[in-house]
Amino acid sequence: MKRNELKRKLQRGEAVFGPFMNCSYPAFIEIVGLSGFDYAIVDMEHGPLGVETAEDMCRAAQGVGLDPIVRVRKNDAPQIQRALDIGSAGVQVPQIETVEQAQAAVRAAKYQPIGMRGISLFTRAGDYGALGLQGITDRLNEEQMLLIHIEGVRGLENLEEIVAVPHIDVVFLGPYDLSQSFGIPGQVNDPRVVQGMTDAVAKIRAAGKAAGTYANDAETAQRWIDVGIQYISLGVDVNIFATACQNLLASFKK
Repeated sequence: MKRNELKRKLQRGEAVFGPFMNCSYPAFIEIVGLSGFDYAIVDMEHGPLGVETAEDMCRAAQGVGLDPIVRVRKNDAPQIQRALDIGSAGVQVPQIETVEQAQAAVRAAKYQPIGMRGISLFTRAGDYGALGLQGITDRLNEEQMLLIHIEGVRGLENLEEIVAVPHIDVVFLGPYDLSQSFGIPGQVNDPRVVQGMTDAVAKIRAAGKAAGTYANDAETAQRWIDVGIQYISLGVDVNIFATACQNLLASFKK
């Protein structure tokens, strides 16, 4: 398991950027790394990706110095374990609403003495056992990150308890799901969503954790950086490609 540069950047207070990856072709995530992004989120929740593909994408990302984060489909111990066993830099867990759910995610993501992650050290995360097993669980506990999503009003209401849970690196605020929870689907710039997220960032930062969110464009990303968010998920690979295609074609049609 390589040293997690993404984690160190966040600890230094830097803002970091990385798109969601729905495309299964590993070249796309290589291109993201070669373009200078800090990380990419291999999206197994909304993307059509299986674990074998996700492992190959992690391998491709790390080959160009990009830290891959794997988003699982739900807060489920076997899914969290597999997302980490394939050698990712961390796991991103959706739909956390209570302190109990946050604690369960920690138990699933960490080995003893912190959690109860299922143990097999002959995985990509454990270098297949080829480099020795001494101290490997402690090293993986330290290097692999846990990121959780707050995506609903209930999560916001319980946020102070949730952010007090140790061993969570990033609390990610999902603007689109939050807008749906407020009853205004897709209206991510509505004052209720913006104020709810702004208040949440203050609580997350006060607890000593990094805050994250999604942004479609640089203007939105900068607005949230100014509020105190460090972990910016900037765009989705397939939409980045679609927009590039539209812009390229439009430049000729002019």
